[in-house]
Amino acid sequence: MLENLESILREQCNLDKSRPVIVGVSGGPDSLCLMEILRRSGYHIIVAHFNHKLRDAADSEATAVEHTSARLMIPSVVGSADVSIYAEANSLSLEEAARNLRYRFLFTQAHRLNAQAVAVGHTADDQVETILMHLIRGTGLTGLKGMSYRTILPTFDPDIPIVRPLLDTWREETVAYCAANGLRPHYDPSNDLLNFLRNRLRNILIPMLETYNPKFREAVWRTAQSLSADHAILNEALNANWNKSLILQDEEYVILDLSFLSSCSVGLQRHIIRRAVESIAPGQEMVFSVLKRVSDFIADSTRIRVDLTKGLTLFREGDVLYVAKPNAQLPFDRWPQMPSQQDFINVSVPGQIDLSGGWKFSAEKWRLPALAWEQSSRNEDPFQVWLDAEGLPDPLELRVRREGDIFEPLGMKGHSQKLSDFFTNEKLAVRARPRWPLLCAAERIVWVPGFRPAESFKLKQSSRKVIYFSMIRPREVT
Repeated sequence: MLENLESILREQCNLDKSRPVIVGVSGGPDSLCLMEILRRSGYHIIVAHFNHKLRDAADSEATAVEHTSARLMIPSVVGSADVSIYAEANSLSLEEAARNLRYRFLFTQAHRLNAQAVAVGHTADDQVETILMHLIRGTGLTGLKGMSYRTILPTFDPDIPIVRPLLDTWREETVAYCAANGLRPHYDPSNDLLNFLRNRLRNILIPMLETYNPKFREAVWRTAQSLSADHAILNEALNANWNKSLILQDEEYVILDLSFLSSCSVGLQRHIIRRAVESIAPGQEMVFSVLKRVSDFIADSTRIRVDLTKGLTLFREGDVLYVAKPNAQLPFDRWPQMPSQQDFINVSVPGQIDLSGGWKFSAEKWRLPALAWEQSSRNEDPFQVWLDAEGLPDPLELRVRREGDIFEPLGMKGHSQKLSDFFTNEKLAVRARPRWPLLCAAERIVWVPGFRPAESFKLKQSSRKVIYFSMIRPREVT
């Protein structure tokens, strides 16, 4: 066992013998086995025991762990909390509450003692049980591959990993190792209580399935090994496409490129959204029904918003997709917006106006009409426009929309429509409309930046006087 684990500790868990490791030790055979293997392998370990206060023997078990550590000259730390009270206060099951408090304690100690990792004694049996739990709840490849030797749990710490060196070791092997090395693990009677799902799997379901295949546990374990390799391939593809789809990421929201996502396969769409959810709500599980809602939503361009899980929402704004927490403060700097408290600003030519979010509006005379016509004919940027100056009345102003605004969009042969209808047809995000800057002359809209100029003021090949207007994006401002 020790020989095999040496390479796992070094290559899979990526542990360094020069830095401390926090070892979670309950006092059972798995954790005592892990503690002793790390000690004999020459790692600088610190034993950490968390007393859940769930059983009468809990205090004596904590004391036993301290005594074992002292006998082996290993430093130890002990923490405790009443899990029952915490579970009730946070509407959690006892299992969830115990795990949350235990891991919070372990990672707190890792930070305090500058440890490189938190090591726990999950075995091959735990791996099999975990995979079955995921299968029963309904999961994809991520769940069926089971636990990893080394991983980050962002809910508890974004930097310090948790390592599981015993994932290839069966529980009976840890019992034998303890016996052979003079370690006296205690027996936890709560492992026999059938009100916990994991215990029912361990004591009822797995023995029953072994009547169909005596090597059922080994078969599940091998499947996890295979799927873990497949998941690594998937992760490479996901990383590449995540970078292509990501526009902006924050603690409260993720903005994705909707047109790119729409071109992806359904499976890739679901994995990208899953990663987006994990980035703002670490540890949040995404079941199949939610992931199916995601792909159905992306395919249906008529839908604006869909609920995900735990208050998170998925919604579209034009050509982007948001994954956001409830009441997230969403950015406006993707669009030009009039400055707050200013509903109109006079425009000078030449001149420049500062807008919200770092945007700027610029106006300048164009001295070469022929070149302006050529540039305008090739222009694909809706945030710049060349207009016939002779047809432009004075004064010009940049303003917000007003009730009853009418617009004469280029290409509609002089026909007008309500500005509100134009915004709807162009699928401009509703929250961007109230303070969208409009270039106007008196009551007439000359140009809707980002979309089209008015037909009456368009540049003609015969135009002799030209004014060039542009909205300069924040990243272009120097």
